[in-house]
Parts: sequence; C-alpha cells; structure tokens
Amino acid sequence: MATNRRAGAVLALLMTSVLVVAGCSGGGDEESPQSELYKNPVTLTWWHNASQDGPGKTYWEKVAKDFSALHSTVKIEIEAIETNQLQRTRIPAALLSSDPPDIFMTWGGGEMTEQVEADYLKEITDQTKTEVASIGSPAEIWQVNGKQYGLPFRMGIEGIWYNKEMFARAGIAAPPTTFEELNAAVTKLKAINVIPIAVGAGDKWPAAHWWYNMALRACSVDTLKKAAKDKTFDDPCFLKAGQDLKAFIDTKPFQPNFIATPGQNDPTSANGMLANGKAAMELMGDWNRGTLDTVATDPAKLATFLGWFPVPAISGSPGDPKAALGGGDGFSCSKNAPAECVEFLKYIASPEVQKGYAETGTGLPVVKGAEAGVKDPALKSISDATAAASYVQLWLDTAYGSTVGTAMNDGVVAIFAGNGTPEKVVSGMKAAASK
Repeated sequence: MATNRRAGAVLALLMTSVLVVAGCSGGGDEESPQSELYKNPVTLTWWHNASQDGPGKTYWEKVAKDFSALHSTVKIEIEAIETNQLQRTRIPAALLSSDPPDIFMTWGGGEMTEQVEADYLKEITDQTKTEVASIGSPAEIWQVNGKQYGLPFRMGIEGIWYNKEMFARAGIAAPPTTFEELNAAVTKLKAINVIPIAVGAGDKWPAAHWWYNMALRACSVDTLKKAAKDKTFDDPCFLKAGQDLKAFIDTKPFQPNFIATPGQNDPTSANGMLANGKAAMELMGDWNRGTLDTVATDPAKLATFLGWFPVPAISGSPGDPKAALGGGDGFSCSKNAPAECVEFLKYIASPEVQKGYAETGTGLPVVKGAEAGVKDPALKSISDATAAASYVQLWLDTAYGSTVGTAMNDGVVAIFAGNGTPEKVVSGMKAAASK
C-alpha cells in the first residue's frame, strides 16, 4: 500500500532442495535435478514498489547485481512501480497475460488466496521449509491452505508519524494515547495555525486506513478473524467504525482539499506535507520513513523533528486497545518462473540482505538479528511497538481480498468526500462479498 501498504525470526540462506526447472524466463515447471540449477542462462524479471529514487530503489539494484555476481548465469531485469499502480493495475493485468514477471510484490491474505485459486503463483513449500520455520508467524501470511507461495522481507505495524517540534510549539507534552487526547492535540495545533493531520485521500487507501483502525477498535479480534475467513460483515462494529470515522472527520483535522491529495512520492502529497513541515501528523506504515526521505527538501532537518506513536485507543470500545493494524511486503514467483526465482526469493530473505535492507531505513526486516541495522529512532519505536502488540491485524483490504477491499475503500473515501455513509461502506462490502 502501499502504498501503500502498507512481525520475524532467524532466516538462513539455503541452496538445497528439489527445485522447479531451470531455464529461460517463462519456462515450464517440471521437476529437474538440483545439479541443473544455474547451468543455463536465465533472465528473471522483477517488479518491486521502490519507485522513487532513494535508498530503497538503490538497495534493490545492489541486491540484484550481487545475486548475479554470485550466479553468473542469472540476469535480473528490474521494473520499479508505484505501489497503488503495481498492486491494483499492473500485477492483475500481468497475471492475466501469458508473460507475467517472474518475481513480484505480494501482500498475502485474501488477495494471495485469489491469486492461488487462479493458479498464478508458484508453490514453494518444499524449497523454503527451513526459511519458513525460521521466520515464524509472519511467513503464514504468505501461505494458502498451509502451503507457501511467497516470503516476506518487511513487517511492521502502522501508526502516526508526527512533527515533534510542532507538538512542542502547540504545548502537546506527550503523544496522544486515546482519541480524546488526539482530538485535544488537533485543537492545540489549529490554535497555532498548523494543519494537524495530512491524509492522501486521492489515492483512497491512505484514507481507508483511518476506517480500518476504527474497525480495529470497534470490533473484537474474533470478529475480525471471522470476517476475513467467512467474508461476513453483519456485526454492528463495522457500522460503528464508519460512525466513529465520520465523527472524527467532522472535527476537521485534515488539510484543505484532502480528497484530491495523493498519498506518497510527491512534495505535494500527504507525506510530502509532513516531511516538509506543512502538517503535524500522518497515519502510515513503517515504510513511510524511507518515503519521507525521498520527498523531503531537507532530509537532515526531517530527521531532527520526526517521531512516531501507535494509533490511539478509543475509550469504551470493545476492541483490544493493544491490537494494531499492520502487515508487510513480500515477493512471490509466478507459476512458470524458473527455479532460480525461488533461490532469489531466499536470497532476499537471507540475514545478510535483510540487515542491509534494515540499514536503508525504508522499513523493518523480518529476520531476527537484522534489526541491528535499524538506526532510525522512529523505526526503533515501531519495532518495539510491533513486538508489544497483543495482535496484529493484516491490512483489511488485503485480508478481505481485492473485491471486498476495493468496495470497502471506495465506500470509506465517499465518507471523506461527504457523499457516503457508514451504512454504505458495510452494504458495499456485503455486495462485493456475494459476487
């Protein structure tokens, strides 16, 4: 998520197991002996979401180059694509074609279930047993019916990124822990003529994440799990999420014309506003740290004022106040990708590569020990909060699948635009689930 969109253990790099046939990109998936691996020239096409020039994009280029240096028969062609376009447009279209990328971003959950049911992804269970056992529970997000179809490289919860200098000027002594305190902070920020919160409703999902967090507070963990499994949204907590969101929007915490503001990757976007001192807060995932750097006119200054805190609790709500919304990024191989694709997945998830990823400051790694590479204080706060969360709910549009997720996001953005209702969000989700 993101975009967009947008929890780990020790991962070991192994180069053993029965693999799918080596050969040129797009080859068949017949079994071949391990001895055939890396014998024939292979070109892997790789789609990732580090589309802006910066440490993330540079690092993935290095990873591809290093892998090719280790295996001279493998060439990797990279295409960097913005998250929303990648997830909602490019990948779905490519998977319908006869020539999808060999390795591409996947987010697990209901969306991955749909891809597996359509027979788009390579099953990698046997090849990655040791890695999956080492990663632990985060790897389960990239499983369908107990079988592995991808490996994560990033995992963390989302929260509110904020400008510590603006908070100090407004007399806000500590980050809010409840929505009552958040509302009070919004009032104090307005009093010093500061935009309290930036939101990129123009890209839909950043706005929808506010509803997701309201649902996390309004619904029990069991209700959220049942909804993800059964695609049933009858519990009144889903309606309450929209009502709580509308009440919050009515306090006018966001910037003017937020409905047309993009989420990321531009100085005029929501994270551009936070990065350049135009707004005090933004709700976003751990990946935002690297994205903020790419849009900041003064990255050194950004580092001096940037902070992070968990999404506040809503007093009296039945949801677990220590639960958090989160997720990660991972990669999968397309069904007919050559065996070298699986080896590249495992290389990306190796301890050395993961530590290097952590050092870029663009997100939190999934491998225990790799967190030693995390230097940014805000990212360290997210790492601690992720470990302390009682439950991490996968992004709802990912958990519920693309059909329900799209209807949900559209309904939420309509509330932001002033022409939607809490009831229409739920009815849209139900209608989408019945298709």
